[in-house]
Amino acid sequence: MSGLRTAAARGSWTLALCTLPAAVAPIDAQDRDRPILVASKPFAESYLLAEVFAQFLEASGFAVERRPGFGMTELLMQAMIAGEIDVYPEYTGTGLAAVLGETAGGGSAAVFGRVSEEYETRWGMRWLPPLGFENTYAIAMRREAADSLGVRALSGLTAIASDLVGGFSPDFIGRDDGLDGLAAAYGIEFRETRSLLQAVKYQAIEEGAVDVIDAYSTDGAISRYDLTVLTDDRGFFPPYDAAPLASRAFQEERPDAILVLTRLGGRIDVSAMRRANERVEVEGRPVVEVAAELLAEVGLGGGLAEEASESSGAAVRDADRPVLSALPRRMWENRGELVRQVLRHLILVVASLGAAMAVAVPTGVVLERRRALAGTTLRVAGILQTIPSIALLAFMIPVFGIGAVPAVVALFLYSLLPILRNTYTGIIEAAPNAVEAGRALGMTEWQLLARIRLPLAAPVIMAGIRTAAVINVGTATLAAFIGAGGLGDPIVAGLALSDPVMILSGAVPAAVLALLVDWGLARAEVLVAPKGVAEGRR
Repeated sequence: MSGLRTAAARGSWTLALCTLPAAVAPIDAQDRDRPILVASKPFAESYLLAEVFAQFLEASGFAVERRPGFGMTELLMQAMIAGEIDVYPEYTGTGLAAVLGETAGGGSAAVFGRVSEEYETRWGMRWLPPLGFENTYAIAMRREAADSLGVRALSGLTAIASDLVGGFSPDFIGRDDGLDGLAAAYGIEFRETRSLLQAVKYQAIEEGAVDVIDAYSTDGAISRYDLTVLTDDRGFFPPYDAAPLASRAFQEERPDAILVLTRLGGRIDVSAMRRANERVEVEGRPVVEVAAELLAEVGLGGGLAEEASESSGAAVRDADRPVLSALPRRMWENRGELVRQVLRHLILVVASLGAAMAVAVPTGVVLERRRALAGTTLRVAGILQTIPSIALLAFMIPVFGIGAVPAVVALFLYSLLPILRNTYTGIIEAAPNAVEAGRALGMTEWQLLARIRLPLAAPVIMAGIRTAAVINVGTATLAAFIGAGGLGDPIVAGLALSDPVMILSGAVPAAVLALLVDWGLARAEVLVAPKGVAEGRR
């Protein structure tokens, strides 16, 4: 049966190759120079496969822009539909169950044919020939726990799950082929369920914080943490063949690049992928280097492995050094990318903070004249402040899509309360005696506002702006989860790869940036304060 399934799958993939245009249409130089946007999900194998795509395209002369850890399935689909990314590694079972909402019918070939047809019909996307390995979901336990409980298959969890704590990735929870479907198929209901990032799950199960996790069958961490993978004895999980998924615009504009990526079809078997994952997840090797080695192993790399080794500097694992000594080297080697991340981060902060100032300061001034509305307005701004950051970012996606725009809108909303409240409070409480003296001299209310209240309130307003700015710098790191970039990118990647040096390479610059922004605004606060007030603050 396995041989028939493999033969059928290969026949389907060969047919997919044959449906490519026999001749690649010429494209102009400007289109060819446009970087191909290669994205990934935020877990190690997806990072690795996206890097394989990127290096293979670059070796064929294409410019590539990497978007590692762009987001989970839903975000990537929105980005593909919007034309914001060109290609990323996906799994046929995920496409069938999580996106199309269908159950598996038949083997790998049938599932590949189904997702290919539906994706092309609905969104114009193209599944390229699968890479040659299947990475199905797996449910794992600590070996000693599985042995003591006598559990070898998923059906064995049914009776004991109510005493266990499950830790599952966000992409697994709520999916038809994930936790919800698992509960329906096996009647498994855990005592508690926790949402954990892929890398964090393994640490959690090792420390005993959770008893059961979801994993991937090619994870190198399964052997590292000595886990037992429970048999899917009811055949619940569909086939999960890995393949490049290309957007409509990508296949229409870059058929030559599509043709290059099809050469990867059937070249990477499960053993090669598992070894590569282990180098990244267990040995802590750089993704760039391991991707080049994988291409070389399957006969497609040429000199890529040597080039990657040279470009990555010394092939010494950072984790073998103390984190604080490895961090400067990592940041220096990636200084170009770090500069781009800092600039992107600043753009998010400046754009959102500027918009908040433009709205909140005039609103605070108006509220001083309409005090009956002040309480309601401040409460609404306060409610916005209580929404969890990642939830607010997610709320923006259906309206503004993904990327920088929803991130700026969310950060703008977070900035409103401190600026609005400080503006309103500062104007009301600004030197009542001076205001009364002005009235006695015949000054109008607008003259009092412009010449007394606003100048005296300026330091208080600036304090609110400083608070909003520091909040924005920190919150903007979460924008990486919706593809907005910035200093959150290395933090998200480091979490996925269990790389503390990578996490700090984003967190430390973010902290320094917050201090610099606060220092700069503190200097501005002194400049805008009236002379007597400013001298008192020095």
